Amino acid sequence: MASTDVRKELECSICLNLYTDPVTLRCGHNFCRGCIDQVLNTQDGAGVYSCPECREEFQERTGLIGNITLRNVVGNFLSTQLEQDDNMICCTYCVDSPVPAVKSCLMCEASLCDKHLRAHCNAVEHVLTDPSTSLENKRCSIHKKILEYYCTKDAACICVSCCLFGKHNGHKIEFLDEASEKRKHKLREVLVKLIRERKETEERVQSMEERRREAKKKASGEAERVTSLFIDIRIRLEDLEKRVLSEISRQEKKLSLSLSDVIQKLKIKKDELSRKMRHIEELCNMADPLTVLQDPDTGDMCDPEEEHIKDSSDSEEENSDQDISDTLSYIIRGINVTFYVQDPENISLDVNTAANTVRISEDQKTATCMLINQYCLLTFQESQVMSSQRFSSGRHYWDVDISESGWWRVGVCYPSIDRRKRRSYIGDDKKSWCLCGRRQVNNNHCTVIHDRDVIKVSHCISTGRVRVYVDYEAGQLSFYELSVPIKHLYTFTTTFTEPLHAALCIYRGCISLTT
Repeated sequence: MASTDVRKELECSICLNLYTDPVTLRCGHNFCRGCIDQVLNTQDGAGVYSCPECREEFQERTGLIGNITLRNVVGNFLSTQLEQDDNMICCTYCVDSPVPAVKSCLMCEASLCDKHLRAHCNAVEHVLTDPSTSLENKRCSIHKKILEYYCTKDAACICVSCCLFGKHNGHKIEFLDEASEKRKHKLREVLVKLIRERKETEERVQSMEERRREAKKKASGEAERVTSLFIDIRIRLEDLEKRVLSEISRQEKKLSLSLSDVIQKLKIKKDELSRKMRHIEELCNMADPLTVLQDPDTGDMCDPEEEHIKDSSDSEEENSDQDISDTLSYIIRGINVTFYVQDPENISLDVNTAANTVRISEDQKTATCMLINQYCLLTFQESQVMSSQRFSSGRHYWDVDISESGWWRVGVCYPSIDRRKRRSYIGDDKKSWCLCGRRQVNNNHCTVIHDRDVIKVSHCISTGRVRVYVDYEAGQLSFYELSVPIKHLYTFTTTFTEPLHAALCIYRGCISLTT
């Protein structure tokens, strides 16, 4: 009924069929474009145009505006009707036009509409069911009787004759409705299991998706970190290349000047030797013995006992002829380009070492400066805290976020540091080293401190993240800013005599270890 009403609303009042390319007149009524064109063409001679539906007149032929929404509605209705026609079970006796069936008779093996259902036989053997196209499946293939029972032993639907005379005689028999309810109960139990299993599967899928996202995120972070490291390595190598080339040029100029001076002296020496040689040749050609013997310049030359005195130019030549590669080797040895790819240390803060004014987060990664004194005993007197982990060998690094802090110190200390001493921060004694800074606008310069010896770091920290790197055997403690590329701030070189703890000092705000 509802489908019929909708169809009437979608019919053109001119052709009485569903709209084809519907258009709307100025009055709001809809028609097929071809239908209304024909009507308006017949009205051309009358000098006035009117709507076939409401008779509203127009002095000029109105423009036809396509109704896209109505066209889409008609298309959807046609597709729905086609689907319904394909699935609709029609009355067996309405041969002129298909009419939907409301019931099917298992005895007659026919489907009936309302009209034919009223005239149908009301005998008991005429069993009515919902409309179906497979009525032959509801009758016994042997006895041609309606299937009313279910044999639990053979798991088969049977008729009354099968129960009494057939091979199912003596078997446990149930009514179809009873057997169907039991089967439904089992199916519901299976359904519950399937739902639970599907839920577990969905949870596993979500877990795997989360792991995949985490793996992708971690891989992306590692790739970014490695890229930053190699960018920094390339920058350092370029800087090393410039320094080496500059040193080569300087040594070449120095050697060139030195050799030029030696060459000049040797030329003077050569000229002097040439002069003496000419003078000796002249004396050797003279016949007068007195002249030869009394010449003052040749007396010393003929003394056989005189040793050759080394000219000062020889010594200068040897001194200037030094190996440039020795100098370059010294330069290269002085540059630290030690980088290796590994994960940062998973460091946690030791609550038992935290000062009374420092609160440690539940994950033991963040230290926050508090105004409330917590009155713990074995803690720092100042706003400081140590890590639970200690390092007595190997290479290690960890990252610290200082962006939320006001005044801070990050570094390392020995476990034997005096924690009860007042007005003593890490870096103020021989058992601790630190990088110190204060977050101020346009003034993020920092210093490194050990045994109260303060060294200013010229680089300005802008990212709010620093890295602490320890090479225990090499006795190196380095600080970097986590920028792109990573910037080296300062390196302490010493000999460590005790295990090292990571140490943080915070005044205002908070400071966090990051992984």
